[in-house]
Amino acid sequence: MSTPQTIAIIGLGYVGLPLAIAFAKKDYRVIAYDINEDRIAQLKNKIDLTRETTGEELALPHLNFTCHASDLEKTSLYIVTVPTPINDANRPDLSLLLSASQTVGQYLKKGDIVVYESTVYPGVTENECVPVLENVSGLRFKKDFGVAYSPERINPGDKLHRLETIQKVVSGSDEEVLEKVAALYGDIIDAGVYKCPNILTAEAAKVIENIQRDVNISLINELSIIFNKLGVNTYDVIDAACTKWNFIRFEPGLVGGHCIGVDPYYLTHCAEKLGYNPEIILSGRRLNNSMGEYTAGEIMKTLLSSSSNVDFPPTITILGLTFKENVPDIRNTKVVDVIKNLQSFGAHVQIHDPHAHNDHVHHEYGITLTPRDALLPAHAVVVAVKHQEFIEGGWPLMTSLLKDGEGLVADLKNCLKRQEVPASVTLWGL
Repeated sequence: MSTPQTIAIIGLGYVGLPLAIAFAKKDYRVIAYDINEDRIAQLKNKIDLTRETTGEELALPHLNFTCHASDLEKTSLYIVTVPTPINDANRPDLSLLLSASQTVGQYLKKGDIVVYESTVYPGVTENECVPVLENVSGLRFKKDFGVAYSPERINPGDKLHRLETIQKVVSGSDEEVLEKVAALYGDIIDAGVYKCPNILTAEAAKVIENIQRDVNISLINELSIIFNKLGVNTYDVIDAACTKWNFIRFEPGLVGGHCIGVDPYYLTHCAEKLGYNPEIILSGRRLNNSMGEYTAGEIMKTLLSSSSNVDFPPTITILGLTFKENVPDIRNTKVVDVIKNLQSFGAHVQIHDPHAHNDHVHHEYGITLTPRDALLPAHAVVVAVKHQEFIEGGWPLMTSLLKDGEGLVADLKNCLKRQEVPASVTLWGL
């Protein structure tokens, strides 16, 4: 089975776009498809709001951006990279994945292969997506077409661990499909590929990558609550523990984003369908989800107890809204939980983030960002995201944002030098 020269990428977000560019760089003809017409127009104009690619890359000659599904008939290999979020009840939302499968099914032909990269729970590819492909196309799975699963491992904003430098897990519906998909990804992944024995294994491997991090962070978050009550600095404890060779470093914080804060619910949903009630995974999720409320409560308590000159309502400046540093990605950011809880205490909260797009923030959360020069003097400053601008600004930036240079600084990311805390500042952290 020969490798196709034309590949279709369905979904051009943080996963699909870098993948499309990687193939185009290797002279594959890439049909880069997305239903968002505005997104396609931006990419054609060499604008990537995720800032994960360059204008030069977007202008590659073999890269064809389109919002016309009919263009998909020109390929025999489709790679689906659409989001798989959770709903308000923390249940998997497969609507975009199944919709993409329906679209692909309209153009599926004998001998074609559909590769899924979206995060799912074990069984989704073959039990949920394949029936859609069969029903729409009229073709039979394994006889007329094959499927594969190769989980994405994109880390937004990470310049070191890139698509090409991370080993790619691959799986296929049969040996022929597996070998073809492995060869395909092998063309673009410098770190090589890892062949799983079946699709279920690859799906499971993806979800436990982030579950492991989630559970470990929840443990450190719980420890930080205990250490806070003891009056011990959590990072001092972690630094000391790290002197032992087998201690693994994790740090406390708000656990949001589109992976760590979402993926555990995919496996717990699967487990519950099998009649098993997962305890550790859900316990970790509950604790991590409670950190916004805990953080806001501690900030208010520390602010009111550390100064007798706090006006009411107090003005609190939040620095950073994105779910991680130096990216514009606001998906499932838990900084919003801190904001809402501070507001519930009556605080006037103003938010500044040099990376987030104000229109996206307002559309998603109803929040309006404040430019740096429009921030009011605050009684407290909360460093919620470790953006480079805040690290470089350091204590001079913090004191410049405080009313008369005095007040509380809550450093949630341990990015300020604790040994240099100004006398006029009370420092609190996780």
